Amino acid sequence: MGKSSGSQGELPVNDVRRHPTRERQWDQALVLLVLVLCCGVIAAQIKPESKSFVVNGKAGDATVVQISGRTYVDIENLARIGNGSLGFNEDQITLTLPCSVVGKSPAVTPPEPNHAVARTSLSQSFMVAGIETIAQMREWASTMAYAIQNSYGVTEAWAADYRERAANSVRLASSAASTEGDRDALQLLTNEFENVKAWSDKLVEAKKSMDTAKYSSSPNALRDEPLSQKIINCGRFLGTMLGSAEFKDDRSCH
Repeated sequence: MGKSSGSQGELPVNDVRRHPTRERQWDQALVLLVLVLCCGVIAAQIKPESKSFVVNGKAGDATVVQISGRTYVDIENLARIGNGSLGFNEDQITLTLPCSVVGKSPAVTPPEPNHAVARTSLSQSFMVAGIETIAQMREWASTMAYAIQNSYGVTEAWAADYRERAANSVRLASSAASTEGDRDALQLLTNEFENVKAWSDKLVEAKKSMDTAKYSSSPNALRDEPLSQKIINCGRFLGTMLGSAEFKDDRSCH
């Protein structure tokens, strides 16, 4: 009895072989430990980084990783930078990039579309001058409207100062026009200037004849007039067009 009591709760070393379940659990634990250690080493070696890439002359950031001395790039990032498209069809991936402006590939890109883009493109210097012209005309029109709606004194000399600033901006935009698209856009800017000038002259005459009470009685009376709406709509269109770097036309500017 005493010998049996002294060995209770103990497992002889030789008995491990007679417990296959525990042996399998121990082997599985070792395998899991090795996998965890390997994954940790691999994860430590793979460090995604953001680098600057230039694709077809267009710059952007893309995620890259380096594995065993090789550099791998996120293909979706490359498609985005190059304004391309990415297609997936079963086990095939198709990356399509537009032709570079610098390269010559007439067989891929027909000359007609390129010429069409060149005809409507806006130069950087003209876009800057055009945006400044719109800002000057907006200041001119908004100041006139505020003065009329609040019954302030409006004279020809006072309006002429704003008119001359806007006219000078139009002249600068004319000097900056170098492409066909620039010259077409300049015509729309000039039309907008003439409309603001006609609107300003109308308000000056209304002030002289004391016919501005209708504008101060309602906050939207002046804004809702057809010429005012034409100026507002054309100004919005011109701002969007200049920001797109491509000439477009709109009837509000005619």
